[in-house]
Amino acid sequence: MKILLVEDEKRMAQALVEILRMEKYKVEHCADGVSGMDAVESNVYDIIILDVMLPGMDGFEIVKNARQKGIRTPVLMLTAKSELDDKVTGLDNGADDYLTKPFMMKELLARLRALGRRNIHSSDGTLSFGDIVLDTGTLSLACTVNNQSVRLGEKEYRILEYLIANQGQILTREQLALKIWGYENEAEYNNVEVYMSFTRKKLYFVGAKTEIKAVRGIGYELRCDNV
Repeated sequence: MKILLVEDEKRMAQALVEILRMEKYKVEHCADGVSGMDAVESNVYDIIILDVMLPGMDGFEIVKNARQKGIRTPVLMLTAKSELDDKVTGLDNGADDYLTKPFMMKELLARLRALGRRNIHSSDGTLSFGDIVLDTGTLSLACTVNNQSVRLGEKEYRILEYLIANQGQILTREQLALKIWGYENEAEYNNVEVYMSFTRKKLYFVGAKTEIKAVRGIGYELRCDNV
């Protein structure tokens, strides 16, 4: 799971990054609101940990802008204030949860696990779009029309999962490369096209009407116009 931490307190940020990485999370850190907003807009993270008081742009503004841009990534807000109004403001602007400083790391980790579970999957561990269903337990793809199913490779599953989580949006090759492989090397972007081809073949195999459409010069989006 890939986490973005936007926190300007240096010692706290260092401690959080170290502990989260020990817990096997992939973590990227931004120390101000402007760079944090840029990172949020890349839309490659599974969860965002967002401080309220930040230089350049506060956390309330960041989460509000993110939601207005259609970014659905779960947001856990951190605040040094305990007033009810601050918590209400954060939730009203689109945050999913909040923690008041100081907090116990056990509570932070528990809240991250909860946000991860409810990110995009239904209660039965599946994810659906159009006429397809993904099963997170078996990494399988099924067509709801004919009940045909097939096992997916890890990268194929993650591609479909990411596209469904951002349905209605066009994802660039850069976003997909960062999300699925975690690199920015232009030479590696060919992997995106290769695995897109594999994934399309799996959709065709199960007889799905759902398609991965290439948008010339931009990226890819998931469409299902005939169901």
